Amino acid sequence: MQVRITVNGEARSLDLDSRVTLLDALREHLKLTGTKKGCDHGQCGACTVLVEGRRINACLSLAVMHDGDAITTIEGIARGEDELHPLQQAFLEHDAFQCGYCTPGQIVSAIGMMAEAADNRPSRVTADLGAPVELNDAEIRERMSGNLCRCSAYPNILASIRQVMDEGAA
Repeated sequence: MQVRITVNGEARSLDLDSRVTLLDALREHLKLTGTKKGCDHGQCGACTVLVEGRRINACLSLAVMHDGDAITTIEGIARGEDELHPLQQAFLEHDAFQCGYCTPGQIVSAIGMMAEAADNRPSRVTADLGAPVELNDAEIRERMSGNLCRCSAYPNILASIRQVMDEGAA
């Protein structure tokens, strides 16, 4: 099938078998290997990408389902070639990774999470559904719970997210 997607701002056209996942289309067909294949079952979050601004597990979604969609991967979040996204910089400053395998999914997921909160989309732990969403530590932990880190760098990941939020740099 013909699939037309915009990846990191660039229009792309692919001829794919209808069974190809979005993850495999990105990694194998477009050679964007920053998005990782972890569990390939939607349990770890290493494959998190943004589709039309919303975060999804790319391993659970067929590429043909996203015909016409705008997709952002880890390769597309830096601000030009010489300037990291504030969250990437915060991850470096807080040593929010050890092996680094989950890092792209963690960063992309955190960007999506901050956008969700800015749009006032509640989570399971949101205390007051009528008030603006406050990203306190419990909210952040709940919203990031779909992204696992085998190295257990969670405190540093949380510190990175808090820094970006406190600086208003997202």
